Amino acid sequence: MEKQTIPVTVLSGTLGAGKTTTLNHVLAESGDRDLAVLVNDMGEVNVDANLVAESSDIADEEEELIELSNGCICCELRGDLLDAIGGLTRDREFDAIVIESTGVAEPLPVAQTLTLGFDQSDLDPTEFYEETGIEPLENCHLDTTVTVVDAHQFREAMRSDEILDDDGTEKHLGDLLVEQVEFCDVLLLNKCDLVDEAELAEIESTLEVLQPRAEIVRTTHGRIELDDVVDTGRFDFEEASRSAGWIQELQEPHESAEEEHGVTSFVFEARRPFHPARFAEMLDEFPENVVRSKGHFWLAGREEMALLLNVAGRSIRVAPAGNWIATLPPEEREEQFEAYPELEEVWDDQWGDRGTQLVLIGTEMDHDSIRDHLERCLLTDEEMEADWDAFDDRFPTFEEPEAIEDEPGEHDGQEEIGIAD
Repeated sequence: MEKQTIPVTVLSGTLGAGKTTTLNHVLAESGDRDLAVLVNDMGEVNVDANLVAESSDIADEEEELIELSNGCICCELRGDLLDAIGGLTRDREFDAIVIESTGVAEPLPVAQTLTLGFDQSDLDPTEFYEETGIEPLENCHLDTTVTVVDAHQFREAMRSDEILDDDGTEKHLGDLLVEQVEFCDVLLLNKCDLVDEAELAEIESTLEVLQPRAEIVRTTHGRIELDDVVDTGRFDFEEASRSAGWIQELQEPHESAEEEHGVTSFVFEARRPFHPARFAEMLDEFPENVVRSKGHFWLAGREEMALLLNVAGRSIRVAPAGNWIATLPPEEREEQFEAYPELEEVWDDQWGDRGTQLVLIGTEMDHDSIRDHLERCLLTDEEMEADWDAFDDRFPTFEEPEAIEDEPGEHDGQEEIGIAD
């Protein structure tokens, strides 16, 4: 008989979205189900934990409420998170565990911690593991990832230049919001009473494109059915990692028809490089109605390395995306051809696999205008024959990576450019 493990729900959302209010409602509606709660707060005083304790029957004296303060569980408190989970699942058999993450936490690394445990190479065994010899995750499983979105502030947040401080690490508000939306099983669109129906429908359309697989539930004051967020069985790490709207567009590129609420997407592809000065100028004036763009691009003068473009709201980041296959030794290149036969269809005799493939998602986008602007950033026939190293290039420089995996939510090595300067 298969061992029954405790389901874990992770509740994410930016500051002020309504996570704590939602959590208190979940506790109030839990009925005869015994829930344990773990609350993460960046400050030394865990304000959210105090609010949960005051607004419910739960109490930290009974070890039903655990506070993780002065840090974020998506980075520096991952070991503490495993300690807390291990203690909860060893000492008491709860029906479910709900984790409220801090407003600056990205859900993907939290999910990695709750699925991989000590298999993460940079994570040392926790005190719980050293004392007990028990793997903290053997009695529980990540069941549901939930993101709370503030409908009233959604547009403003996506267009904001606000930078959040995560213990010395700067995070752009719009970028963080998109990361939380793109990695979740359930999207709670909260504060719907403050937004009219037309705007709600437009926000929902945007969320559906950003995260096609998530269930979207409208809420007011965080009122939600318990079964919608606890013990749903919806989480699948591989599916969650690869279900963002931009990934779907890259896998099945198409020109979307104009939707009822003007939310569309398209893929831009090119087999010649961008002029670094012209492309940088375009990013400086990137269209505000593009809420999400991601993909790799070829920059003239950077023939060894593909670059990653990551646009989320007003945040624009560039990072190394790995070396082009054309730069590999012949033996390794042949291995890639055998593993990926489709490479032969796009292979160029002179430039190999070098090229650009970008997804753009937005509202009321003029596809033709944006496409024309991007095409004007490409090298002309005359420039193709010029010395590319002589072009003005103000993009960041990166050391050549040995191996870089592109996972939604990763920011290592990414640098803000363009309008985010």
